[in-house]
Amino acid sequence: MLELLRTALRPTLSLPEQPEPERAAAVAAIFRKRAQVTEVLLIERAEREGDPWSGHMALPGGRRAATDTALRDTAIRETMEEIGLDLRVAGELIGMLPVEDATGRGSPQPLSILPFAFELLGEQELRLNHEVKEVIWTPVEPLLRGERRTSVKIKHAGQDWELPGWQVEGRVVWGLTYRMLTTLFLRLPAQ
Repeated sequence: MLELLRTALRPTLSLPEQPEPERAAAVAAIFRKRAQVTEVLLIERAEREGDPWSGHMALPGGRRAATDTALRDTAIRETMEEIGLDLRVAGELIGMLPVEDATGRGSPQPLSILPFAFELLGEQELRLNHEVKEVIWTPVEPLLRGERRTSVKIKHAGQDWELPGWQVEGRVVWGLTYRMLTTLFLRLPAQ
């Protein structure tokens, strides 16, 4: 499975990073192969007041800092800050995905997020900061096959919505993370 991901994303390695708007962020989709199973790393965000993604399942990442030369640097820096994983040493970039619009609830300003995919090279000890409650490695294939499919009901702007997601160890992966990983999985040949 990891080789399929590499092959599907290889053409994106030669693309320039997409234009970076004033408000931009980046995330790292981190994959590893363990006992012939390809897994993706998900974080459960800590509950924080004022954070529109508080408590959500997510990929490590965050907003671009003035010191970040490019959004790839943002993904790498944020991953190091949030989970103590240095992707410059322990990861290999395997590609990037299209920019996602991530305007948070209650925020009138758009926020563009550029997802980068990395392969983890070897085992690494993780150190979670205050923004992350937990890290979960989950197998990719059950997500691809639809075995973990579920939905989540939310209320937004006075309307009820039912959105698709995946059930992962008693939590629901939905919203941005679901969209980003689904976009990646749609690049893979039919299984």
